[in-house]
Amino acid sequence: MNAARVLDLVNPAKDVDGFHPVNVGRLVQKRAGFVACTPAGIMELLRRNGIEVAGRRAVVVGRSDIVGKPMALLLMHADATVTVCHSRTRDLPGVCREADILVAAIGRAGLVRAGHVKPGAVVIDVGMNRVEDAREARDLLVPERLAGFEKRGHALVATCTPPRCARWRPRSRPCRVASGR
Repeated sequence: MNAARVLDLVNPAKDVDGFHPVNVGRLVQKRAGFVACTPAGIMELLRRNGIEVAGRRAVVVGRSDIVGKPMALLLMHADATVTVCHSRTRDLPGVCREADILVAAIGRAGLVRAGHVKPGAVVIDVGMNRVEDAREARDLLVPERLAGFEKRGHALVATCTPPRCARWRPRSRPCRVASGR
């Protein structure tokens, strides 16, 4: 099935996912229209948590039509300086360390490590990856989660691997991982 052809058949006025070329074009031109929900949700998350976007350096790791590209556009529209990276970006850790706001949306478990994040950066991970390899699971999972992996034979893992320290705790808001807050 040709996904582009299917999208072309959708009425842009009913395209609540914001994937139709008309809605993507509206987003590019900062016009009213439907926007992909995950990037829109991330912008709302930043707003509700008082994270200033204007003037900040943002790095989006991932260039998909669903998250990466619309995320970059929304951040640019909010006056961030945006860099879009992918799995073949040279010196990915170095580019990520420049970010005040780091959005990981690449679809590869554990690609972004603590060394990718500068102190004080806001990290938003929208990756969800199924891990079935035991060696990869031992590398990525904390002991409590590893037991569940061994029982089920798989686990869902984020793109960002949290630092293995007592200070890190998952939060329901953007976590300033590198600063230990």
